[in-house]
Amino acid sequence: MNNRFTGTRIEYHILQSFPVTCLNRDDVGSPKDAIVGGVRRARISSQCWKRQVRLMLHEQGLQIALRTKKIKELLLNGIEEPSEDMINAAETISSIIASDTLVYISEGEVKALQEFMINNVSKLNGKEGEGDDNSKDEKKSAKGKKESKDFSKTIFEVMKSARNKAFSSLDGLDIALFGRMLANATDLNVQAACSFAHAITTHKVSPEIDYFTAVDDLPSDDKTGAGHIGANEFNSGTFYRYVSLDLGMLYDCIGDVDDMNKAIEAFTKALFLAVPAARQNTFAGYCLWDYAHVYVRKGQGVQISFDKPVRADKEGYLEPSIKQLEENLNLIATRMGSLFGKKAEFVFGSDKYSIDDLCNDLKSTIEIIQ
Repeated sequence: MNNRFTGTRIEYHILQSFPVTCLNRDDVGSPKDAIVGGVRRARISSQCWKRQVRLMLHEQGLQIALRTKKIKELLLNGIEEPSEDMINAAETISSIIASDTLVYISEGEVKALQEFMINNVSKLNGKEGEGDDNSKDEKKSAKGKKESKDFSKTIFEVMKSARNKAFSSLDGLDIALFGRMLANATDLNVQAACSFAHAITTHKVSPEIDYFTAVDDLPSDDKTGAGHIGANEFNSGTFYRYVSLDLGMLYDCIGDVDDMNKAIEAFTKALFLAVPAARQNTFAGYCLWDYAHVYVRKGQGVQISFDKPVRADKEGYLEPSIKQLEENLNLIATRMGSLFGKKAEFVFGSDKYSIDDLCNDLKSTIEIIQ
């Protein structure tokens, strides 16, 4: 299939400021951080933001895949009072796909596997030609396990066919976006169309401590003061986020320009709305993009390092961060020359330019790419 989008990507260079928050915690509950440019920066991991984008895709009306080990439970879902043979068949398929590994699987793939299971219960239990009695004979059971190994190729073919149909209807779009790896079925592997960098603050950040107390509504008669004392770490800052969406890979999965445009719109809006969920009940850090420079380019991806930490002026960190971002992007474009491969660019950040405008501009650009 001819793919005119090969090598073309959408790059999102995003600046997003948060007040007092703890959006992504480490193993001891402290905000994640990193040393960049010789100073400590606040950090939000790529996997943290990816998950929130996946969930936001669902809120945009798309059917996302499930990431789970519970394949057996999925296959038995909706089957009233499954027989022992049906349970064994589900177990057999589950063990072939994944034993103790989280697997991305779309709704279409689950339905196809469930249909295959229902139509092949006897074979999956090694009882072909013996009827569907519930014999527990040990020899028959051993034979069934041996013969079930022969079903691996068929089961993976069922999944592959279902996957292609699913992508064409945007079912499990997150598999196309974020990728999937199955070590025992490389034909089902999907290379991720999007790449997320860890978000870092453009400036130095030192974590702070929120000391708090709680009062017991039913205190002891002989005791006054707090019923509980605790402390939470937090930080604040302007984060730089870099996300790259490979249009060639996305088109390989979807195969239709109109559906790809729907996917890009949903992905862009999910990027805009998704915020990490940690301690939101405590800090309510629901902040949207402050600024974004979005390119449609053909060539090597380009991320800004912000190696030189921004210093706050009287207007805070955002304005100098925008200035440094634009200076770095212009410098890189100049150095790369024809290799920069710019096809279009859009700047989000004015009062008159909405996320809908950005999505419409991206759609118009995609439709004329040759």
